[in-house]
Amino acid sequence: MQLPIAITLGDPAGIGPETIVKAFRDAPDVTQACFVVGDIATLRRAARIVAADALLLPVVQIDHVAQALSCPPRCLPVMQIAAAALQGTNLPELGRVSAQAGQMAGDCVVWAAQAALRGEVAALVTAPLNKAALALAGLPHAAFPGHTEMLQSLAAEHLQLPLAQLPVRMMLANPELRVVLLSIHVSMQQALAALTFEQVLLTLQITHRSLQAILGRAPRIGVAGVNPHAGEGGLFGREEIEVIAPAIAAACAQGIDARGPFAPDTVFMRARTTLTSPGEFDVVLAMYHDQGLIPVKYLGVEQGVNVTLGLPLVRTSPDHGTAFDIAGTGLADASSLIEAIRMAKQLCQCKI
Repeated sequence: MQLPIAITLGDPAGIGPETIVKAFRDAPDVTQACFVVGDIATLRRAARIVAADALLLPVVQIDHVAQALSCPPRCLPVMQIAAAALQGTNLPELGRVSAQAGQMAGDCVVWAAQAALRGEVAALVTAPLNKAALALAGLPHAAFPGHTEMLQSLAAEHLQLPLAQLPVRMMLANPELRVVLLSIHVSMQQALAALTFEQVLLTLQITHRSLQAILGRAPRIGVAGVNPHAGEGGLFGREEIEVIAPAIAAACAQGIDARGPFAPDTVFMRARTTLTSPGEFDVVLAMYHDQGLIPVKYLGVEQGVNVTLGLPLVRTSPDHGTAFDIAGTGLADASSLIEAIRMAKQLCQCKI
């Protein structure tokens, strides 16, 4: 790779730093040409935690992103973004929500996103944030409920576009299933309000365009209904008849291979790819956050990857949160982060 990949620190009180250390230790082929945007003291603390039963991973500071390309395997290069005054003496307490941790995590995302938008890094892989800590940090970070909205805002500002002109969508993927979400971090009531003809059609368009670049062919999109049994012909709700089906028909008229709406309790099984049976669909469009995330996470959080579709940069993330309950124990599993880095490298070749 000609440009390195930036990995953000995540919430320093959570498991993000530990998974980063384990990824660099256990998957040197995957983490080659990567560096961390964060705080060297936080990562050295994580390295000591992880080294309880293994070798201590060297954590080194770099001054320019290009230096990451020449770092040896199993060496963790860090671009110091958090306040240098920390120096390990005043780090956020592990497992606790704090404004300090939210500020550090948010600052790292902003720095890395702006570097990606300027074309200085090939892609962005984000370790998990804690949304409560982000809110405690105050503005500007408190204005965003998560990574997706923050990155959308930063990209729109960089492109000098109104936010509405840069629609993005969240895709969760593992080896067995891909799911794109119509809405993300909003209440159930707001999610239902977002279920409009225009939003369903737009999501199908974004999904088609992005997956076509990834797969090298037009994707087969299965669309979930929002009501039980996809409304059962209007008995349990008319959103499928009045909103979702017309949007699917409009997408098909544009050459998009979209089918449905199907009963949400079976469509994910129909799309699942196993060793013995290919899925009927390449991706499922889910109507709200938990409808799509539950089946993906049930199949295995350790292999799940979050991809943001529609951004002018490649962004992936592990499919888990900050896990404050095990932060500092060394038990965190780096598998999802490793898969997120691997997928970011693959997407760089697709230019989604």
